[in-house]
Amino acid sequence: MRATLVIPSRGGRERLPRLMQALSSQSHADWDAVVVLDGDIDGSRAVLEEFDELPLTLIEFPDNRGRVAALNAGFAAATGDVLIRCDDDFEPGPGHVAAHLAAHAAGEPVGAVGLPLNIAPDNAYMRAYGSHADRSFRNHAYGLPADQRWRLWGGNVSVTRATFDQVGGYDATYQGYGWEDVDFGHRLHQLGVPIVLVSDAEVLHHMASVTCEIRALRGYDSGRARRTFDTLHGAGTSGDTAPSMRSPWNVLVGATARVLSRSGVERLGRAVDLALPVLPRPIGRKAVAWVVESAVWAGYLGSAHQ
Repeated sequence: MRATLVIPSRGGRERLPRLMQALSSQSHADWDAVVVLDGDIDGSRAVLEEFDELPLTLIEFPDNRGRVAALNAGFAAATGDVLIRCDDDFEPGPGHVAAHLAAHAAGEPVGAVGLPLNIAPDNAYMRAYGSHADRSFRNHAYGLPADQRWRLWGGNVSVTRATFDQVGGYDATYQGYGWEDVDFGHRLHQLGVPIVLVSDAEVLHHMASVTCEIRALRGYDSGRARRTFDTLHGAGTSGDTAPSMRSPWNVLVGATARVLSRSGVERLGRAVDLALPVLPRPIGRKAVAWVVESAVWAGYLGSAHQ
């Protein structure tokens, strides 16, 4: 089988060389990649032109159209038997393409997911919260029952061309950050396509959320996108839609979420970042968790203080 990787990118000048170098070392030779520049704001095209020995197809939008538009343009142009989504901040190992292809070798429809192995600086946020959150996520992911793995659909996934066409691409209703990928996974699940975790397809992920401020802002935007998901698929499909008020912690998170705007999330996250270097680690972890969880629910519930 031949694979096509679809790589959406915006502002990827510093990230793309690392990804291209990793792709140049793949053990499976029969692959190509479609790179979609969602508006070239930093000279990414010039960087990609330095890798003219690789089988790359470049699509460049004249302006920013968003990740869903970039993904759908890339998948529409892809010609491989197996289509692999690959975000531009990944560093796949030499067996990455081969591992995705192996997941589809039996010929039955399947969705393949490789989890990220997050790479981040050793800073106060990662020591207090980020590294612990990564470990918790991986333990949770590998423990999910098969019928819940659609929730893991993200930036390192693959399907056959036929399955992608059956699902119908990424939903353009999602205009901001997040949940267009989970939506795709949910539609796979609705079609009865099993989703498998492929440990050999895991990738190093040079993550951008390396402060409380960045993580909380992404949480807020993800919460808004999650509300879009529930609007499309039914209330509660994404899971619990508000913090339970059964504990003091959830009372605190719920109360904070009801008064937070996006700018408030930014300010609160920045304040915690300033405090993290001097806070004891357990207190720092709780402080970050409070801001992040509150931000997610603030985004979902929709604050009156916009």
